[in-house]
Amino acid sequence: MSVKMLSFILNGEKTVVEVAPSDMLVDVLRDKLLLTGTKKGCGKGECGACTVIMNGEAVNSCMVPALKAEGAVVETIEGIGSPDKFHPLQESFMDHGAIQCGFCTPGMIMSSKALLDKNLTPSREDIREAVSGNICRCTGYVKIETAVSAAAKQIRESR
Repeated sequence: MSVKMLSFILNGEKTVVEVAPSDMLVDVLRDKLLLTGTKKGCGKGECGACTVIMNGEAVNSCMVPALKAEGAVVETIEGIGSPDKFHPLQESFMDHGAIQCGFCTPGMIMSSKALLDKNLTPSREDIREAVSGNICRCTGYVKIETAVSAAAKQIRESR
């Protein structure tokens, strides 16, 4: 199998990595770039645990052939906030009890961030639609909706 060089912007930095034509983006992120915040759940695009933002859109990275990311801008959970200063969504998820086991949380936050990057005044229906591809078996969705609404308000007020 021949390897190819994949070049893209990852969390704001130019990144070049060797990939096989059959590699999926989730595997490149986790196994080659060691960004394990993106979770590999179902591997079928149904659970949303692997959600990242690619060119401004939330995508299931388990369904994206890595080579489709050539020249793309990709953002993972590691690219938002920092241990010293959390992103408002990260803070809000913690503050509103929207985190239980944490497995779905990175994907849920990335889907929510893709929404808030475009719409800082989302309705509950907008939030439900944005996270509809993310499955959470622990918290239920009310706390998640509340956390996203609160983060949107915090972002609006900080601008």
